Amino acid sequence: MCSICGLIDFENQENVKQNIAEKMGLTMKHRGPDQTNTYISKNVIFHHNRLAVIDVENGIQPMSIVFEGKKYIIVYNGEIYNTQELKNDLIKHGVVFKTNCDTEVVLYSYIIYGTKCPEYLNGIFAFCVFDEQEHKLFLARDRFGIKPFFYTIKNSTFMFASEIKALLAHPEVDAEIDIKGLWELLFLTPVTINGSGVFRNIHELQPAECAIYDKDGLRIKKYWQLEAKEYHPTSKEAADNVRELMEDAIKRQLVSDVPLCTFLSGGVDSSIITSIASKEYEKCGMQLSTYSFEYEGNKKSFKQTLFQPQKDDEYAVYLADWLCTDHTILTAPTDEVAKCLIDATAARDIPGQADIDSSLLYFCSKVKDRHTVAISGECADEIFAGYPWFYKPEMLYRDFFPWIHEPFVRTSLFDDSIVKAKQGYEYISEIYKNTINECPVLDTDSDEMKTSRIATCLSVNYFMTSLLERKDRMSMASGLEVRVPFADHRILEYVYNVPWEIKFENGIEKALLRNAMKEYLPEKILNRKKSPYPKTHNPQYEKLVLSMLSERLNNGSILEAVINKTEFNKMLNEENATWFGQLMGKPQLIAWLVQLDYWLESNNVKFII
Repeated sequence: MCSICGLIDFENQENVKQNIAEKMGLTMKHRGPDQTNTYISKNVIFHHNRLAVIDVENGIQPMSIVFEGKKYIIVYNGEIYNTQELKNDLIKHGVVFKTNCDTEVVLYSYIIYGTKCPEYLNGIFAFCVFDEQEHKLFLARDRFGIKPFFYTIKNSTFMFASEIKALLAHPEVDAEIDIKGLWELLFLTPVTINGSGVFRNIHELQPAECAIYDKDGLRIKKYWQLEAKEYHPTSKEAADNVRELMEDAIKRQLVSDVPLCTFLSGGVDSSIITSIASKEYEKCGMQLSTYSFEYEGNKKSFKQTLFQPQKDDEYAVYLADWLCTDHTILTAPTDEVAKCLIDATAARDIPGQADIDSSLLYFCSKVKDRHTVAISGECADEIFAGYPWFYKPEMLYRDFFPWIHEPFVRTSLFDDSIVKAKQGYEYISEIYKNTINECPVLDTDSDEMKTSRIATCLSVNYFMTSLLERKDRMSMASGLEVRVPFADHRILEYVYNVPWEIKFENGIEKALLRNAMKEYLPEKILNRKKSPYPKTHNPQYEKLVLSMLSERLNNGSILEAVINKTEFNKMLNEENATWFGQLMGKPQLIAWLVQLDYWLESNNVKFII
């Protein structure tokens, strides 16, 4: 994995300055600690930081290729999992490869297939190609937005980067928030609106989008979208097809020239990945390394809930023993979880998900001590119907995103003359309703099938995107590449059209996935109820973050002037205040306010309201 950024100005080459591009790139050095290089021409500068994973010696970027007398240059961030198939086809078109890295494959894919090239790629990617003769750029991002791509246009200068911080490092780009950005922060984050960078005039190339940029401006189009189709398999046929797809996706993602491991929580999703990976390693006479995560004090303080009925540690160790993996339990000290809130905000470029972010940042930094690539179980719940809003219509058919339990929890803490919460609710609600209306369904769908399709669209386009963003930023902050086999578009395309009664057989969450992969797991794991990424239950954490927030509020905090003190004090005296997903309670809300205040201060954010 890597970081990419660039400056392009076809009108005024004076705006394309090497020192600015290098300053932008330096902010993302953590994403690519192995190599740094720059491409410079009259109107274009590309900068690249590389994390070497495949063909370590020859994959240097930006990469230039001359083909049939025309020159092309690429900066690319990602991994392509059908590299060999693409190579075989490209060779038939007269391509002669000089490396084993997928960067060269992606560049030749553009040269041979043109703007249709993203349709051929199975993987995670964000890249930009400069066609020197045509004097144009081609940009593309993977189907689920696993790899980031932000951009802005300032006067005649187009600039892009893997992270927002790089754009803000440009002297002409200001950290500004308008009222819509404020509503995103207070109602939705860590989820964001598709295409939004939260900051004013900073945008994100959306998942499954590609674009051309030239002297006529930026033209964006979708190259892939989910389709609703009639499909009537038996339960066994569906399970067999899913098993085949899962096996192929996981095996493809085990390719690496550097040490690889898996994240193992002991839940169904990570256990499936680990089981298949372990068996593949055994064939080569190797032992797979696995990691599970725990918090200091959780054994004593854990409280069982509907959403988190069990602790992970027992199950992770059980499966690691069952598979004979080299297993490591990483434990995050409570003070480190609190301290890392600041670094996690800096890594994500927006206030994120409190200790869920900061602990993951900490864990990834420890995994990086021994491994460069990890495989993780995200995205199964969004694709295989693992959340309650898939089968509880009352959670779905309302005016707001179903994982936002109490939309006004955060807005109530601020001066409403600034926040304008009622207008904000209506704005976000309209986006939600439009998303539901745009979801592909069939006239022949049962009510349950239609509900499951809408839940899938919402989950994949918003909730899953947020989880993938968190995993990318928290892992890449330490130069750790994390792959997510469930986010293979072939799996989603297939499962989306499997009838609901098969996906939810006998009223069991993710029944199709469990039936498909049962040969890989012991009963104890196969039938385990879903348990999300763990949070800290240590009461010391709440005390620490409250102390951090109090110190900031008492020392010239930006928040102090806009906080609604009555509602703020009311929140502090409440037992709980769940505001996002299954885990975000009162301690996480306090921690989020710490993140918000640091973010406002560190970026010198200006409000344009």
